[in-house]
Amino acid sequence: MAGLRAYTPDITGIIGVTDSGRSTGKIRIALDVPAPGDIRNALAVLAEGDAVLTRLMAHRFETDKSEELNGMAFGNLFLAALTQQEGSFLRAVEEASRLLKLRGRVLPVTLYNTHLCAELADGRVVEEEVQVRAVGKAAIKRLFLKDDNVTATPGSVEAIAAADLITLGPGSLYTTVAACLLVPEIARAIANASGVVAYVANTTRQPGQTDGMDLADHVRVVQDDLGGSGLDVALVNDDTPPAHLRTHYAERGLEYMEPTGIELEKIRSLGVRPVTAPVIDKWSGPRDLWLKQDTIRHDAERVARALIALVDERRRPALRAL
Repeated sequence: MAGLRAYTPDITGIIGVTDSGRSTGKIRIALDVPAPGDIRNALAVLAEGDAVLTRLMAHRFETDKSEELNGMAFGNLFLAALTQQEGSFLRAVEEASRLLKLRGRVLPVTLYNTHLCAELADGRVVEEEVQVRAVGKAAIKRLFLKDDNVTATPGSVEAIAAADLITLGPGSLYTTVAACLLVPEIARAIANASGVVAYVANTTRQPGQTDGMDLADHVRVVQDDLGGSGLDVALVNDDTPPAHLRTHYAERGLEYMEPTGIELEKIRSLGVRPVTAPVIDKWSGPRDLWLKQDTIRHDAERVARALIALVDERRRPALRAL
């Protein structure tokens, strides 16, 4: 969204609400609201209002006097307070959007305060996202939501149907991308969409989620979650990261996934067109994130250029040879 906002104000971010870790998890337990953390981040990305308020949304309290307050993001408290005041999480997001003067729109994928669960390869079942992405457990066999009949947020299906471009990711394969596709109306709408559906492929394997998986395995999970069809393009980075970055992340279990000819052919065999482009950020270096894994990340402007090229390609009239 950070890159695409330079091309259009008509952006809708449909954001997952199943996070259960860090300050988001504390808010969910205390105030019974869907996870506000990723919503808060999305609002800040599209904000064009007061810069102080935008920075405040991302501010984390630092104190050794309160374990509950230490590390808490102000924006999470802000959205929870708005939910109580407005009587609705959706209305809270709408009011926050108005105050931040968004260039575009942000919607939670569902208004249900549900949790992500997984059946593991060893037969165990784990509940809540923080356990689904835990390092050292068996591989994820099946992902599901704790509650049945979870429905999409009003307006989200219509936004998908009207879009010229639907992007999935970049983000954690299971806890970000697949978590949203577990809402049946969302997966069905994307599978039936007339716009270009593009998965922005991960750059590295992620410990606890995708250990041992390759690029084609990632694409297969997304295609399966869409019902076996509907994914048009997998956008894959072809700009090799510097050796020091690859080494740094590999030492932490985040191995770079090479876009080899074999991998690209495996993606084609899934009925998905692989498109390679230079889309990573090679210059910023590793980050020290609060209780979160860093990785070789995407560059917003480079990703946006590659995605806009896909839309332009679709719109371009076919040439006839005479």
